[in-house]
Amino acid sequence: MPSSSPQLRSRAFTAAASIASIAGLLGILNYLDIPSLLQQRVKSRKVSPRCYSENEKPSLAAFKTLVEQTTLKETYPLAKDIQKNIPIYDCTTITPDKENAWPWQDELYHILVHGPGVFVLQNFFPDHTPIDTANAAYSTIIATELAAHGAKGDHFATAGTNSRIWNSFSKHCLQCPSSFLDYYSNPLFALVSEAYLGPAYRLTSQVNIVKPGGKAQVCHRDYHLGFQTAADCARFPKTLHETTAFLTLQGAVAHTNMPLDSGPTRFLPFSQGFGEGFMAYRRGEFNEYFLEKYVSLPLKKGDAVFFSPALFHAAGENTTNDFSRSANLIQVSAAFGKTMETVDSLPLVEATFDELKAKGCGRESEAFVKAVAEGYPFPTNLDRRPPAPGGMAPESEQDVLKRALQEGWEKEEVMGVLRGMREDSMA
Repeated sequence: MPSSSPQLRSRAFTAAASIASIAGLLGILNYLDIPSLLQQRVKSRKVSPRCYSENEKPSLAAFKTLVEQTTLKETYPLAKDIQKNIPIYDCTTITPDKENAWPWQDELYHILVHGPGVFVLQNFFPDHTPIDTANAAYSTIIATELAAHGAKGDHFATAGTNSRIWNSFSKHCLQCPSSFLDYYSNPLFALVSEAYLGPAYRLTSQVNIVKPGGKAQVCHRDYHLGFQTAADCARFPKTLHETTAFLTLQGAVAHTNMPLDSGPTRFLPFSQGFGEGFMAYRRGEFNEYFLEKYVSLPLKKGDAVFFSPALFHAAGENTTNDFSRSANLIQVSAAFGKTMETVDSLPLVEATFDELKAKGCGRESEAFVKAVAEGYPFPTNLDRRPPAPGGMAPESEQDVLKRALQEGWEKEEVMGVLRGMREDSMA
């Protein structure tokens, strides 16, 4: 056969070069994930609802797919064990100084964000002396408050069912400073809190003692959106449903042994990752599924459990005849979520209320109230301002102002109520 002409060879070379160029371009597009970007541009033309609908049912099937995962020991090599999908760590092997703490913190962070959402720290207090002195202080506080004010309720239990100390953090200190100092000097509080929230966090706590016969809670999520009604949750954009879970760390230190029949907290691992969870947990089908699938672990005195506030959980039923389960409930709040400047709303309301009242209850007055007054009732003093309405949260300044405008209050009346609220919210 005759050899190919130079012209044919040139065309073949040009074609090969073109193919190579196209292949290179496709490789670049694939590396840059351009198809996804183009698809994203198409999607960006469609505006989706910014809030979850109170009337639309979250997908139970999607929820089941999420939570029916398995926690692997290989993922958390520092854990002592994995039981019922919950990693368990032995604190006697943890060195809480900054250099050695980092690998532990990486695992704890992963558990809360990407993993089962809950972990147990055995021997959080290997020496029980701080717990014993704290329990003595708690007993005095409970007796004093019971004599002065009677039995208390809480978010999920009727008055008298449990023994509750709101703000046990401050009351413990004032009752027995040396015990308080000893208790909260435990460096493991810092290790765990900074793992999830970083520096500059703030710690609060409440004591809850569940007596024999104390019933189980309904499954729920916690602070912040967990303390709102379903209607209120539906008003917050979807991003806030995700954000709220990263602003608080929940925990509990066992102040007694907690055998299973005493009702230690029930958990549904991985449920913190469900986007619509704050809308879903109140629904009957999700509660039924929780009751079928929850897990619970016994704790010993001095152990601690920490978990994401978005995890579906509930205190268990104390089925014992003569044993009270006692825990110091811990909430650690992130540094962020605070205003840049301090604003005292009361002088502003006092200066403008007469003119505001003249505007009536329209959109302008509503916008002004939202701009000037505090719309969130926390932090507060839950002894003097117990959870209400809805059994979840007390009134906010905005709630009071709206009521004042609707009912035609005079300035002196509204200012008296707001000042009383301010005083009652103080520690």
